Amino acid sequence: MPDLTTLPFPPAFLWGAATSAYQIEGAVREGGRTPSIWDTFSHTPGRTAGGDHADIAVDHYHRYRDDVALMADLGLTAYRFSVSWPRVQPTGRGPAVQVGLDFYRRLVDELLAHGIKPALTLYHWDLPQELEDAGGWPERDTAYRFAEYAQIVGEALGDRVEQWTTLNEPWCSAFLGYGSGVHAPGRTDAGASLRAAHHLNLAHGLATSALRASMPAHNSIAVSLNSAVVRPASLSPADMAATRRIDDLANGVFHGPMLHGSYPQSLFEATRSVTDWSYVQDGDLTLIHQPLDALGLNYYTPALVEAVEATPVGPRADGHGLSAYSPWPAADDVAFLQTPGERTEMGWTIDPTGLYDLIMRYAREAPGLPLYVTENGAAYDDKPDPEGHVHDPERIAYLHGHLSAVRRAIADGADVRGYYLWSLMDNFEWAYGYGKRFGAVYVDYATLARTPKSSARWYGEAARTGTLPSAEGA
Repeated sequence: MPDLTTLPFPPAFLWGAATSAYQIEGAVREGGRTPSIWDTFSHTPGRTAGGDHADIAVDHYHRYRDDVALMADLGLTAYRFSVSWPRVQPTGRGPAVQVGLDFYRRLVDELLAHGIKPALTLYHWDLPQELEDAGGWPERDTAYRFAEYAQIVGEALGDRVEQWTTLNEPWCSAFLGYGSGVHAPGRTDAGASLRAAHHLNLAHGLATSALRASMPAHNSIAVSLNSAVVRPASLSPADMAATRRIDDLANGVFHGPMLHGSYPQSLFEATRSVTDWSYVQDGDLTLIHQPLDALGLNYYTPALVEAVEATPVGPRADGHGLSAYSPWPAADDVAFLQTPGERTEMGWTIDPTGLYDLIMRYAREAPGLPLYVTENGAAYDDKPDPEGHVHDPERIAYLHGHLSAVRRAIADGADVRGYYLWSLMDNFEWAYGYGKRFGAVYVDYATLARTPKSSARWYGEAARTGTLPSAEGA
């Protein structure tokens, strides 16, 4: 078998990096922007590490030109960013604020001027607070508000942005936001989390239709799912059944209706103690099941589960933060085990085989649909040396292993068109505040100075050559 690390990637393969609006932009009160649920959540005592918030974040709103120049210097060919809904449509209703759209127009123009392909995500968790006050994602109307917002952005940027993503990781929005409460808006209601999941699905379908009506036909529309790689602790019937339950809650709840036009029947059966799913109205699945042009996959670490006796809900080793409430509705008799191996600063096991397995799963489930790895990366305790350099050999090894898994999947027939490193630079890591550094570029949070780490130079060389450099250095 050939050494896949020496084989070139396809010539058109996109080498990108990803960010999200709330994590990097700052300027939360400029240009008519109003609070999102993450502004409210991060300013609520006890919700984030150290009381951190993203009022300034890394000030990308004012420094975007320098950041785009840095991407170009590194050799990136694509950049995945998200639009802040409350910056464009502050109340989540009504007309757009043009100064908000103008920021994204300038950003896109700057990217294109540097030969970097923009990839736009409409929603990366920053619901306008006024919509949450009206009920948030558990309310059906939120899906229709999202479609209106999608049309606004599509009409404004569809002539210059070809790659579009409706939602980023709707699982986190539904189950961490409304189930375990570790993400905004911090609610803890299992039934509400499942209603939110359905309305996020509906929002995706309605937004896809709105984008198709408002943009050039050649534009690509996708969704980015953090589909879990769920593995059983043993091949016992009980552990296999537990694995199926978690797979339904992590994956089937979204890719079922989006890709296949139906929810898994086993999901309905497993969650009947929590909800009767009566909010799924006639015609909803047709609205959700819109043809896609691509599928984004976000991957960090696999899950290992086993069946146990039902226990009182409490902290669990699922990698999704500590809470007395579970993000897994009606699954208190499933335990998450620590998988063996080296770990990142998030405590997540490093396992590139999970990325390979995930890609090949969707290559089978959605044949003919181009795939993108829209997030993959690792947090480490990066620090500058006395000369101001930031060496991160662990991240280089992580990237080498996971990009090798991507190359293996391509060799085995998967149509993977690009890879977006999470993240371009250190930023506000949600409830973890500024304590976890995922960036390929180091940010000094006191001065906001940017310093490319060794991994950024290594990744840039991969982007320029289309092959993987040695993992021994940049």
